[in-house]
Amino acid sequence: KVYDLPEGNRQSKGRAIQNIINLEKGDKVCAFINVKGLTDPDYVQNHYLIFATRNGLMKKTTLEAYSRPRANGINAVGLREGDALIGVTLTDGESQMLIASYNGKLVRFPETLVRPMGRTASGVRAIRLDEDGTDHAVGMICVENNSDKTVLVISENGFGKRTRLDDEDGEPVYRITSRGAKGVKTMNITDKTGHLVGLHAVDDIQDLMLITK
Repeated sequence: KVYDLPEGNRQSKGRAIQNIINLEKGDKVCAFINVKGLTDPDYVQNHYLIFATRNGLMKKTTLEAYSRPRANGINAVGLREGDALIGVTLTDGESQMLIASYNGKLVRFPETLVRPMGRTASGVRAIRLDEDGTDHAVGMICVENNSDKTVLVISENGFGKRTRLDDEDGEPVYRITSRGAKGVKTMNITDKTGHLVGLHAVDDIQDLMLITK
């Protein structure tokens, strides 16, 4: 429950996550999702968690599969050797997915191209990465159809760029492709900008906070 987390001020250290949940040695928190609750059957059966991994895989599972967590956690996704989780998002089953890579490419496709799977499945390919060994997925967002959200991409040297999903005529700026495509360039990667490190769906009325390592 959210009330288990103490409120703090800007300077406070917060509460160690190990005091809230049991983490295995060497593991670390990757993402958190806030949900309305886990007891409403209609809600948990009609919402999904979508996981994205560093190797460009994506997995979709009903929220209902995670509605009975244990104190020491439950298996959320089956990771292949050498892979790691980079993000999780809650969806309504009808959204559009965007996933971006370290080398500045982005793939956009309908969520329906990712079929629901069990909790321990490892997922399907969402983006085809460069094969030189330097590339990896850095982030994922989901946007509702006809959303007015814009895509904010951030590079490791602190540069940001915001782009509409579609132009004023309704034509896609980021064209919709099949799942597992190479994608389109979302940012020109240079020595000055550094590589891509994240993307977010934002709108004009939001404030942004960027935090350095």
